[in-house]
Amino acid sequence: MPSIDHLAPGGPSQRLPQPDWRVLARLSPLLAALPAAARLRTRRIDLPRHGSLFCRGDQPRAMFFVLDGEVRLLRRSRVGDDVILQRAQRGFLAEASLDQPAYHCDAVAAQDSTVLAIERQAFADALRRPDMRDKWSDHLARELRRVRAQSERLSLKSARERIVHFIETEGEGGAIALGRSKKDWAAELGITHEALYRALARMQKSGELTVRDTHLRLC
Repeated sequence: MPSIDHLAPGGPSQRLPQPDWRVLARLSPLLAALPAAARLRTRRIDLPRHGSLFCRGDQPRAMFFVLDGEVRLLRRSRVGDDVILQRAQRGFLAEASLDQPAYHCDAVAAQDSTVLAIERQAFADALRRPDMRDKWSDHLARELRRVRAQSERLSLKSARERIVHFIETEGEGGAIALGRSKKDWAAELGITHEALYRALARMQKSGELTVRDTHLRLC
């Protein structure tokens, strides 16, 4: 696994200067609460598009916060397609790795990205502080709700059911702006992009759905 100071071949290529904590504190309550001892054991990492932050089976050595760009947690399906487990933009990635001996998926940059790497033990030590622990608990509760919704969605059998569930749980008022390509969305839904396009076409034809670019609305 790439450590804070060294990254795997073919992965991130450059370590950037020390973070500006006055700026970072405005991005996340957790970063604002991070004590000085943990900040001193934190680095910024530059990831190129498709760069690997860590691989399945690697030992976790840092907690990661995506500052810019997007990093995804990926697993391969039985037919060889990528299934997106998490998309991190301006947020923490792979939170469960804090107390796990190894990663259970791969982390790959979807675009050029900048990542904050906080040494794992330093982060764990920081959680002994009540203010930090409370903020982390709030964050995990939100992440748990997201994961539950995703798990429920992936248990649905048809592409149509997954599409409807996604719009209803992730959107508002039966509508959503995807903010990603339909190919990426298909991976997040756990279906092929061909199956997604077919389902969208059927739903539009039946009058169940309207699609304008990346804006979708249930009718």
